[in-house]
Amino acid sequence: MFLTEKHELIRKLAREFAEKELTSDILDQVEATGEFPEEIFQKMAKAGFFGIKVPKELGGSGADHRAYVIVMEEIAKVSGVASIYISSPNSLSGGPLLLDGTDEQKEKYLTPIVTGEKKLCFALTEPGAGSDAGGMTTTAVKDGDYYILNGRKTFITMAPLSDYAVIYAKTDVTKKTRGISAFIVDMKLPGVSCGKPEDKMGVIGCATSDIILENVRVHKSDLLGAEGEGFINAMKTLDVGRIGVAAQSIGLAQGALDEAIKYAKERKQFGRRIGDFQGISFMLADMATKLEAAKLLTYQAAYLKDMNKSATKEASMAKYYASEACNEICAKALQIHGGYGFIKDYKIERMYRDCRVFTIYEGTSQVQQMVISGQLLKK
Repeated sequence: MFLTEKHELIRKLAREFAEKELTSDILDQVEATGEFPEEIFQKMAKAGFFGIKVPKELGGSGADHRAYVIVMEEIAKVSGVASIYISSPNSLSGGPLLLDGTDEQKEKYLTPIVTGEKKLCFALTEPGAGSDAGGMTTTAVKDGDYYILNGRKTFITMAPLSDYAVIYAKTDVTKKTRGISAFIVDMKLPGVSCGKPEDKMGVIGCATSDIILENVRVHKSDLLGAEGEGFINAMKTLDVGRIGVAAQSIGLAQGALDEAIKYAKERKQFGRRIGDFQGISFMLADMATKLEAAKLLTYQAAYLKDMNKSATKEASMAKYYASEACNEICAKALQIHGGYGFIKDYKIERMYRDCRVFTIYEGTSQVQQMVISGQLLKK
């Protein structure tokens, strides 16, 4: 309903890439080492995955949000961690630049992100300001042609790997969210450091850490948008980010469902395929139905963005429902595998761990409920 023939060609490209490049051997190596192969990263860049929605004049593909969802879905079906590398430049990292970057900033920072020459991360969350982003304590004090940044960001995806970071800081501590501004910070500037990479439960192979800012001097030319408009920039960016997480969720859930169906056909107990038992077959029916509903919500949100319509409520609905459904589907897929689902020889074990963060990052399920109800009840 929401997709064209061109979209299906993009799906074919992404699916073939995932099946060819993201092999079990590669993914097992990522799990063992905690490192994602630079060679695969560069191949994703060459395929155009890092600039799906970026205009062609900036090196991107000039496609739309539905194309982004398709690529994310097909990659996440095979590898949750690989989809994060595609998500970042297209949503949380590239999004702030697309929204408010000057032509010079886009050329300097966005183009090399699209081509895979550089990496960029999005730094909003703090130790004391997670869901309540307005409670951040990181500050940016004007000093001539510079801003002096001090503070600490936490749970920043790709921070130890990044060349640049979009940092949100308060330029006016008296104005709460209206005092937040956005900056592009070179990670090699004096005073910038990263904490120890977190030892995570899932999506292993994409390092996450704190970013510490100690009297970091950032030139005014790297202020992103106007002073005091950083919070608006972050919230608009999160709309696209939530669609991205929904896309990850439907992709990974499809992969888990495929594995469960395959196993239910092959595994025999009491002289029958386990899929022939109603207890298993009805589980599969529930999983497939919820996945289809999640897909429709996700594509609807992407379609609205492509039509330049407000999608705040729909993006939150998609993220909320798809991420919760994905966790349920992966849990049932593991249950269908029985004891085999609990060991690392089977794909479902990794999928079960990878999907758990989907209901947490880019706004918890409870925050999505706040956003959805807020949209319903606003005057």
